[in-house]
Amino acid sequence: MTERQPDQEHDGPVIRDNRRIDPKTGQVRDTATAPSGSTPAPPAEQVDDSTEGAEVAKLKSQLAERTTDLQRLQAEYANYRKRVERDRVAVREQALANVLAELLPVLDDIGRARDHEELTGGFKSVAEALEAAVGKLGLVRFGEKGEPFDPTVHEALMHSYSADVTEPTCVDVLQPGYRIGERVMRAARVAVAEPDEDAAAGTGAPAAAGAGEDTGAGVASDTSADADTNAAGTEK
Repeated sequence: MTERQPDQEHDGPVIRDNRRIDPKTGQVRDTATAPSGSTPAPPAEQVDDSTEGAEVAKLKSQLAERTTDLQRLQAEYANYRKRVERDRVAVREQALANVLAELLPVLDDIGRARDHEELTGGFKSVAEALEAAVGKLGLVRFGEKGEPFDPTVHEALMHSYSADVTEPTCVDVLQPGYRIGERVMRAARVAVAEPDEDAAAGTGAPAAAGAGEDTGAGVASDTSADADTNAAGTEK
């Protein structure tokens, strides 16, 4: 009979339990007492911390992206609202300017009637009501005699020189101007006078007068000489 050798007691497949958790006790096995040939598993706490850190980093990245998107959308919406409001105001001003531009000839007629003292009775009441209405809408009349000439708001139709002014001045208003806010709807048509330097200095007229006196004296002398010559001829 063949005797069984001690090293032959474990012939056949060898099954090693590499599970981290003991199925009987439910406790975490110590790596020091783990079966030989098994790979020590990392502690459960270390696995949980690394996984949680990766998830937190991913969530922070997503939050930063969503925040950036939200800020961009908010800025675009704010710009859109400003653009819409600006366009709305521009359309309103343009429509108002078009309506008031059609009323300027009527206002000119009212002004001429007032200058000729023909603005009386019911026509005066209607004219004043119309002027008050356009004034509430922002229409402002400008252009007065004596104000300095400004080419941005005045249109010069007549030009002259005067010793009574020290700068280009509107000496007469042929047609008033109108504006809405800073927008000039029609420039004021005026007559402009500039300073007359010669008249202000007082050199032009006296010089001419002196020249006239000298010329007159010369003519008188010539006349006397001709008379003496005629008298001498008569005596001979």
